Amino acid sequence: MRTSADRWGIVATVKAPAADILNWAAYHIEAGAHRLFIYLDAPCPEARDLLARHPKIRIFDCDEAYWAQRRKGGKPEKHQVRQTMNATRAYRRQTKGLDWLIHMDVDEFLWSETDLGEVLGALPETAHCARAYPIEALAGGDGTAFKSHIAAGANQLSIAERVYPTYGEYLSGGFLSHSQGKLFVRPGLEQAQFRIHNIYTEQGENPGQAILNGVDLCHLHAADWDAWIAHYRYRLEKGAYRSELKPIRPRHQGGVTLHDLLSAIEEDPGTAGLKAFFEEVCADTPALRARLQAEGLLCLRDLQLEDKRQKQFPEFGQRLF
Repeated sequence: MRTSADRWGIVATVKAPAADILNWAAYHIEAGAHRLFIYLDAPCPEARDLLARHPKIRIFDCDEAYWAQRRKGGKPEKHQVRQTMNATRAYRRQTKGLDWLIHMDVDEFLWSETDLGEVLGALPETAHCARAYPIEALAGGDGTAFKSHIAAGANQLSIAERVYPTYGEYLSGGFLSHSQGKLFVRPGLEQAQFRIHNIYTEQGENPGQAILNGVDLCHLHAADWDAWIAHYRYRLEKGAYRSELKPIRPRHQGGVTLHDLLSAIEEDPGTAGLKAFFEEVCADTPALRARLQAEGLLCLRDLQLEDKRQKQFPEFGQRLF
């Protein structure tokens, strides 16, 4: 088993405010990323030039001309397709000098107990990919509180109902978003094609997958109520809450999708019901922290995003408080 530090990079297709993009980039450069491949899904002039000048960042403008060159029919309608096409392109073309590449979103942040390059370097050569599992941020607090996924098993439902008394039975281990995490992949796998959470290759799906113990994918799914409700409609129709995703239990066992649950709440009692759902499941309140703590599910991670942005991109605006 090797013990040297590996070089790792990230590919992301991003559409976000400039501060969020710069926070994300700065955080991962500080965490040791050797290269960031940032595909701008929408123009962001405030951030673009700063990103482009950084020696560890490569920028790609995903405008109509970009897609016309790469796909018959032009720009894919679904953002998931755009993400996976860009990730696959980066994997096949841009990994020289890297030992690993991971596809992530701009609201996801890798956190490791020890140097991430050393963690990756300690994996056996037979591990062609390695998974980092997520923790989900509590919203509206100081930004340091996250919740772990409730592990599958005989006690999952009872734990979920203790932590989330009204809605626990409908949530996938207590999460609103994905619990699969994201995948580091070694370069060189033949015919590799990225998906959001997996990699398909000639050797099969996720060949030689390892689990990155001590590494979290800190997912900032919602900053606060205003941000959550602003993204709600899009997620319900096209994103993490869309109708085609499966319920956590089969329908014949009473399972409903998150899409169905939220749609029913929205219909009656409406926005007030959605706010109550958010408060129970997402909000950083003393009550939710206490319930999570009692089950061993509370994680505290101070990402120090603004501090790291100031260090890497001091030219950008004024410090945010």
